[in-house]
Amino acid sequence: MTAQGKVIITCAVTGAIHTPSMSPHLPVSASEVSDAALGAIEAGAAVVHLHARDASDGRPDQSVDAFRPILGVIKQASDAVLNITTGGAPTMTVAERIQPARHYQPELASLNMGTMNFGLFPMLDRYEAQLKHQWERDYLGNKNIVFRNTFGDVEEIMVTLGANGTRFEFECYDTSHLYNLKYFFDRGLVKGPLFIQTVFGLMGGIGAHPDDVLHMKRTADRLFGDNYRWSVLGAGRNQLPIAAIAAAMGGHVRVGLEDNLWAGKGRLAESNAQQVRAARQIIEGLGLEIATPEEAREILALKGADQVRI
Repeated sequence: MTAQGKVIITCAVTGAIHTPSMSPHLPVSASEVSDAALGAIEAGAAVVHLHARDASDGRPDQSVDAFRPILGVIKQASDAVLNITTGGAPTMTVAERIQPARHYQPELASLNMGTMNFGLFPMLDRYEAQLKHQWERDYLGNKNIVFRNTFGDVEEIMVTLGANGTRFEFECYDTSHLYNLKYFFDRGLVKGPLFIQTVFGLMGGIGAHPDDVLHMKRTADRLFGDNYRWSVLGAGRNQLPIAAIAAAMGGHVRVGLEDNLWAGKGRLAESNAQQVRAARQIIEGLGLEIATPEEAREILALKGADQVRI
C-alpha cells in the first residue's frame, strides 16, 4: 500500500473550547501538553495540532513564549508533524492568533475559513457548578462570540505563513467555508494538495448528521477534484462515529481532547492517546493502515521537519 492509501490521524491535544474545570485530564501546563502530544504520537498520531494555555488558570495563551517549551520537547522526542493553531481562541484578535506560527514556521498551521457565530454557551448549564475560575464562566456564558475570519484576515495569514513554506489545515465549519477556500485557491494564494478539515457538530457550524458529512465531501469533490486531502473532526460524542464514516470513505481523521472530552457515555477520556487508540482501532478494523509522520508529509506535500524554526 502506498502512503497515499494510508490514513492520517491528527490529535488536537488541548484546544481552546474546553476549560480545565471540565476534566482533570485536559492538558494545561506546557509539560502536560507536550507529554499528552508524545503519548498521542506513540499511540499512532502522525500530526499533533497544538494550542498553549496559561499554567496558572488554564486560559488560552497564544504568545510565542507559551509554545516554546511545548514545541521543543515534542520535536526533540519525536518526528511527528507539528501543527500550530492560528485559531487560538475565538475571542482573540487575528494579530494575537498568528504570532506563534509566524515565529516558528511550522510545517502545518490551522486556518479557519470563515467568520461565524461560535456557541459555547450551552455547555455552561452542564458545567457551571464545577467551574473554578471566573474566566471560565465569562467565556462559556458569552452568547455574543463572533469568531472573526474575514477574507482580509484569511489572506493575511495565507500570505504571511505561506512565505515561510507553511501549509495549512483548512478548518471548514460549513459549506460556505469550502467556497471561501475555492476563492483563494482559484487566485493562486494556496496550492494543492489542500488539507481540508471538515468540522461537524459545533454550534454555529454545520451539524453532525451523516448527511452533513456526505454533503461536505460531495461539495469538496466538486470544487477541488483530486487537489485536496479530506479529514474530519467530529465534536463531542460525534467524534468516533464521524471518524468511522470518513475512514470508510477514504478520508483522514482528527481526534483529541480539544474536540471531545469523552471516551463513551458518562466516561471522561483519560488521555489523548486513548482517543487515538480508539480511532486507530476503527481504521485498522476497516482493513486500513495508519500513516507514519513521514508518510503524512508525503501525502500533504509538507516542507519537512528540518525547515521548522524550533
